[in-house]
Amino acid sequence: MSTDEIEDSSAPLIEHLAELRNRLIYCVYALLAGVMITFYFADPLLDFLVRPLAKILIEYGQDPTLIFTSPQEKFFAFFRISFLGGFMLAFPVVGYQLWRFVAPGLYKNEKGAFLPFMVASPMLFLLGAAFAHYIVTPLAMRFFVGFADIIPALADAVAGDDADVMAQDPSQIKTVILPSIKESLDITLKFIFAFGICFQLPVLLTLMGMAGLVSSAGLRSVRKYAVVGILVLAAVVTPPDVITQMILFVVVYMLYEISIWLVIMVERKQEERLREDELAGDGEMEKHPEDME
Repeated sequence: MSTDEIEDSSAPLIEHLAELRNRLIYCVYALLAGVMITFYFADPLLDFLVRPLAKILIEYGQDPTLIFTSPQEKFFAFFRISFLGGFMLAFPVVGYQLWRFVAPGLYKNEKGAFLPFMVASPMLFLLGAAFAHYIVTPLAMRFFVGFADIIPALADAVAGDDADVMAQDPSQIKTVILPSIKESLDITLKFIFAFGICFQLPVLLTLMGMAGLVSSAGLRSVRKYAVVGILVLAAVVTPPDVITQMILFVVVYMLYEISIWLVIMVERKQEERLREDELAGDGEMEKHPEDME
């Protein structure tokens, strides 16, 4: 290959890298804008995220007050909320930039198939986040808070004349919960992120089926291994609560079965397209049989 041919072949690569750089810059700008917007509303968002824990504390008769143990703890809690919320706000821009980068290399039918997944992915993430916030997080918080003692009787005793008796009687010692912002937000965001990612399973497997990386028969054949993997995932992500683990297992396994049916639909469409192409090819041969001689 001559030097001119090498330079001609490297030019498109440089153009693609330059375009990728520009797309990434737009994504970073969108993320920064989303982080700043979310940081402005970080305080009410924090109240919203810890509301399940506050309700559980009230049910157990405890004070729904969260503490922070260092001066910077609440600031970094706001920053973590802002980063996650900023990414969610910036996702439409990120998805659009990704689409603009890969769309020129796709066929028309591939563009029509890829675009719905760009819409379905954030919707499924929000669905998983809502499922985690309204169902999984309250169950987990109720499990953990249940290990603490109820404190109204303790508070009354301390405020009354029994304080000296309690101080002298070790059997009257109570273990109560004083939740910190950092630890409470950790488990809440962990559930939201984990379930949001798990709800991407249909999108991931369907795209892999369209690319020919997986098949419906292959997914069915490894179903027993998928069950084991989902059980391990449920044990790692959720607290040691059988109910929460079973909920996660059932949900993710249902998503796995839905993914198999989506891959089956993709395979049927691909078979129909191949059949149509073969019929079109046979028609061309019948119209011009002299070309075959």
